[in-house]
Amino acid sequence: MTMLFSRYCRMMVILVCIFFQSVISPAQQQKAPSYPLITHTPYFSIWSSSDKLNGSVTKHWTGAEHSLIGVIKVDDAYYRFLGKEAEAYVTVLPAADEQSYEMAYTLSEPGQGWYEPGFNTAAWKTGKAPFSDDKGKAKTYWNTDDIWARRTFTLGDKVSFDNLLLKINHDDNIDIYLNGKHIYQKQGWVNNYTFLDLQQQLKDNLKAGKNVLAFHVRNSAGGRFLDAGIVRRTENADGNMIREAVQQEVAIKAMETTYHFTCGKADLTLTFTSPLLIKDLALLSTPISYVSYQVRANDGNKHDIAVFLTAASNIATNLPGEEVTAKAGASGDVRLLQVGTVAQPVLKKAGDDLRIDWGYFYVGAPKDYSRQYISVGEKNGIHQFLHDQYKGPASITGKHLNLNTVISFGQVGNEAVKKFMMLGYDEVFAIRYFNEDLRPWWNNKGNRRFDALMNTAAGGYDVVMEKVKHFQDTIYTDALNAGGAAYAELCELAYRQSIAAHALVESPQKELLFLSKENFSNGCIATVDLTYPSAPLFIAYNPELEKGMMNGIFHYSESGKWTKPFAAHDLGTYPIANGQVYGEDMPVEEAGNMLILTAAIAKAEGNASYARKHWSTLTTWIKYLDKEGFDPANQLCTDDFAGHLARNVNLSAKAIMALRSYAFLADMLGYKTDAQYYLSRCQSMVQNWMKLADAGDHYSLSFENKNTWSQKYNLVWDKVLAFNLFPESVFDKEISYYLSKQQAYGLPLDSRKTYTKSDWIIWTAVMASDKTEFEKFILPLQKYTLETTSRVPLSDWHETTNGEQRGFQARSVVGGYFMKVLQDKLSK
Repeated sequence: MTMLFSRYCRMMVILVCIFFQSVISPAQQQKAPSYPLITHTPYFSIWSSSDKLNGSVTKHWTGAEHSLIGVIKVDDAYYRFLGKEAEAYVTVLPAADEQSYEMAYTLSEPGQGWYEPGFNTAAWKTGKAPFSDDKGKAKTYWNTDDIWARRTFTLGDKVSFDNLLLKINHDDNIDIYLNGKHIYQKQGWVNNYTFLDLQQQLKDNLKAGKNVLAFHVRNSAGGRFLDAGIVRRTENADGNMIREAVQQEVAIKAMETTYHFTCGKADLTLTFTSPLLIKDLALLSTPISYVSYQVRANDGNKHDIAVFLTAASNIATNLPGEEVTAKAGASGDVRLLQVGTVAQPVLKKAGDDLRIDWGYFYVGAPKDYSRQYISVGEKNGIHQFLHDQYKGPASITGKHLNLNTVISFGQVGNEAVKKFMMLGYDEVFAIRYFNEDLRPWWNNKGNRRFDALMNTAAGGYDVVMEKVKHFQDTIYTDALNAGGAAYAELCELAYRQSIAAHALVESPQKELLFLSKENFSNGCIATVDLTYPSAPLFIAYNPELEKGMMNGIFHYSESGKWTKPFAAHDLGTYPIANGQVYGEDMPVEEAGNMLILTAAIAKAEGNASYARKHWSTLTTWIKYLDKEGFDPANQLCTDDFAGHLARNVNLSAKAIMALRSYAFLADMLGYKTDAQYYLSRCQSMVQNWMKLADAGDHYSLSFENKNTWSQKYNLVWDKVLAFNLFPESVFDKEISYYLSKQQAYGLPLDSRKTYTKSDWIIWTAVMASDKTEFEKFILPLQKYTLETTSRVPLSDWHETTNGEQRGFQARSVVGGYFMKVLQDKLSK
């Protein structure tokens, strides 16, 4: 008996250990395609693209360098724990982002030897760089297939030709010649300025005196661009003084990313907190993140410890070479550094691969333990820290400046000491909405100062940290209970990304607007088929934010600006929301999305007051869907990258769900006749749908096309909203078939390609009959996030065979991962 009891106790210990390993260890050892550090808006968004925080330069979600570097001093030893020094260059021949220059060019075939130094260009034109078809960027407009350009320049006798690189931005295919010699060729384009390591070619062909760089750029698709210069890479004289801190672990929670380091004789815990509390609009809209440091000795002795962070001024620029002004000062109990562009082109640019170039970036820290200074470049800032030279100008205008902060801990022993600092961004104006400029939500009346907001954030640190801890525990627990540990980790990874792909403002009509950006999709603002997939997170935790995504679309129709009998696709290109810019409508898609989401809001809130407010518009849309929705014409749906498709079975399912949603809302509002009519209509549609889509052991991609299949993710609402239109056999058949089609990194979208959309996989998984089947869809998706070689903020469009990104990144649609949580909440 004693032996049996002993074995029983041992078994219980093993089970407890397994439980804690499964629940706790993954959070500590979490891996991500890219790690969120600072996440607030599409403009204020900084990530680490390597598993080691000190393994790469930190970046904006677009991939542009937004460098943060952290170094800890332990007595006389220094350890870099955050970021990596960006390559530094001095200009030899400036590109147009630094200094205006001209090139001779022609758009017609120039003849033999056009790249030779002595070629006669008298018949050519002269224009300022850059050359582009983007009128917002171009100094010389170019919209033809080809351009031939020659840049003539002179180098002095004292110029060294060592360590030179070619700085270039080109779109598309390019050939480059230097003094008549072909030195470079590329098929394709680059998104930003790239530094080509052509050291030998440049050294061999450059000369003192007159030189000619010649370019042939051929446009094959999309945009056009040409600009180039020459730079010299500089060496870091202090590089040998700084060692790498040893990263022990990383944990990603809904609002925090925490790293643990060993730094010689001290341990450092570093936490980035973006307090995006979804139910607290005041905190959600406050664009300030905390960087918290906890240090302790690990050898039983006391050590003098200080932490240094330097932030690059290009966090406040679209391109790195823009001129900025930085200022040092103090306000209340906080020391502050501020930087912004000299030009301040407020809301002058709209597009996808853009960063903000107006407003002001702030770095703040409590006065009683911090020192701050401005430097020209991060190398100078680090040098000053290494040599205890903490002085800098109170104000400086220039390029490539750095904001430097030193946090002093003094003598630290075994007892941990914790201190913090803050990073914030004042956009001043965030959105242009039907030709009216709107301030961020936190300052919608225009009567608040950002320095005061930084003081409020500093004073509320402990309270905010407690709120964050409590709510992110709720997020994890809700997801864990709904779908298991792997699913919960996906939700944690998605939470910040989804929220931070929006701007929160108040409309002139005093309505909340929560406007998304189609990150690396097309840059559209308030796209309805982003509002739709991202909805589960917001309906589950704060339906007001979901309404904030929809209010602008309703206003667009109800103001008479949009007159078509279905919803618009978008409101413009971020951050300009003056009306739809997408070149083609998605009639069934967008009308269906708006109707279904209005019903989901009513279900979550237990009333249909939001629907009542927009009943006339909803009625116009449902009449269109009643006529055109069941058997859709050849048109796009949200998966527009897959192309046009007629008789789309999944789009038909959306129309059926939309009709059922309208019947549901009509019943709640007491419109019984309408409710009965549309309920009857969608019930008859279901029978026809099953007949026309039947392909034996599954349902087809398009009606009467039996050799095809697709994820019918739109049917998820039949379960989530408890409509119960479709028999359970439909779901069982589809789920069984899907499981036979899974690849290593998830279920393909349909039979046309092997790529997928991760948000739709989770919607499809929610249709499974139990958690075991649900998890069969989740585990390959988790594998994708752990193993993908695409080191970007989570892409929702990836290849299922190898886990590589196909496109899109940092998009709001990952809020759709919370569909299982939403189902769980609505069912209770």
